[in-house]
Amino acid sequence: MDLTYTEEEQDFRARLRAWLAKALPELPARPSPDDWPGRRAYDLGWQRRLYEAGYAGLHWPVDAGGRGATPTQHLIFLEETERAGAPYVGANFVGLLHAGPTVAAEGTAEQRARWLPPVLRGDEVWCQGFSEPDAGSDLASLRTRAVRDGDDYVISGSKIWTSHAEVADWCELLVRTDPGAPKHRGISWLAMPMDAPGVSVRPLRTLAGSAEFAQVFLDEVRVPVANRVGAENDGWRVTMVTLSFERGTAFVGEVVACRRTLGELARTAKANGRWDDPVLRRRLGRLYGEFGALWRLTQWNVSEAERSAGGVPGIGGSVFKLAYSHARQELYDTAAEVLGAQSLSLEEEWTLDRLSSLSYTIAAGTSQIQRNIVAERILGLPKGR
Repeated sequence: MDLTYTEEEQDFRARLRAWLAKALPELPARPSPDDWPGRRAYDLGWQRRLYEAGYAGLHWPVDAGGRGATPTQHLIFLEETERAGAPYVGANFVGLLHAGPTVAAEGTAEQRARWLPPVLRGDEVWCQGFSEPDAGSDLASLRTRAVRDGDDYVISGSKIWTSHAEVADWCELLVRTDPGAPKHRGISWLAMPMDAPGVSVRPLRTLAGSAEFAQVFLDEVRVPVANRVGAENDGWRVTMVTLSFERGTAFVGEVVACRRTLGELARTAKANGRWDDPVLRRRLGRLYGEFGALWRLTQWNVSEAERSAGGVPGIGGSVFKLAYSHARQELYDTAAEVLGAQSLSLEEEWTLDRLSSLSYTIAAGTSQIQRNIVAERILGLPKGR
């Protein structure tokens, strides 16, 4: 197997690196972490720059408005943007990394034409309306109901942990359209406009003090039937497509970021004397190997996804999500060892990252759920009773 870069791939890297060197100094100052309208404008401004330069949607198929880049070019893009310290997808990670790809894979031609170009251009933000206060990790136990009324669904219920709901234009929403069906079979996937009458948003403050999540209340909200992606009551299957993107390829940029953080951590340890501890050095070395393996798994997942029908990642996403969640937590626990008392300061970016890392074994499907998926769908073990 030839693992070297082709001349075309090397040229792509050089052009991207040169563009980043020119574009990044032109960016405005980053807004305050609590200024979500400002952060939305900043993130979408960067997305518009990517779009105009031809770098938006590298991982999306051409017929969905993407660039049709090769898996290797996609990975080069992630490496180079992280190396250069470029902005991440930010407020529109739902639209770019799983709602948009889901519409690309499952939506009609009309739906793709309506929703995908604004995401790629940086015009619209999406949020995710999946989790509910009483459902916990059992997503299929959702109770938010959608009753058909002519050409509309009338929706009542609530969602929680809805990322960036306060600045979103659209919500990928799971609703129960047939309460009498088995719980996995009575669900539908809808695109709901966040400015619809009856939608109210209550921000939720996290352990780190930020408010990127919200609880969303739905009081007889009318959503057109035309906004349903997939067939009525087939939403669980569509949801599995969404979660495949969320677990399989949505975190790829973060793996690159963690590898960079690990290098910074080693340099800090050498500077403050913590490097003299052989136990710490072994831990850093093991993490280096673990994130190297995760990057290889990322490359495999991205390549498999972009070769599959609709670009949907395979079951390897659950393996990645399980391993990455725990590796990220250990990375920032190790950062606390290196920084010592400094790690308690909320002024330190690593402190905030450590607090954020605590959620990773819960977000996008808990580690327990991922273990069940691996056991049943990869190892072929029987389901628990």
